[in-house]
Amino acid sequence: MSIREKVEKALDTVRPGLQADGGNVEIVDVSDDGIVKVKLVGACGSCPMAQMTLQFGVTKAIKELVSEVKEVQAV
Repeated sequence: MSIREKVEKALDTVRPGLQADGGNVEIVDVSDDGIVKVKLVGACGSCPMAQMTLQFGVTKAIKELVSEVKEVQAV
């Protein structure tokens, strides 16, 4: 399984909560050196809590489930 596939599986653990609020998260890029770029979309893209969602929801899930990931960046 590729890093990108592992990241998708990790995101699937947080997506239901995001979708319940009218948002979602998309993978923009996964580099070979463990940098994942994601984009919050829908209601999450303009939410004042987006930074916290990214840091404590999305980033935490990815780093816990995908050991190859060194950093998660919002774009």
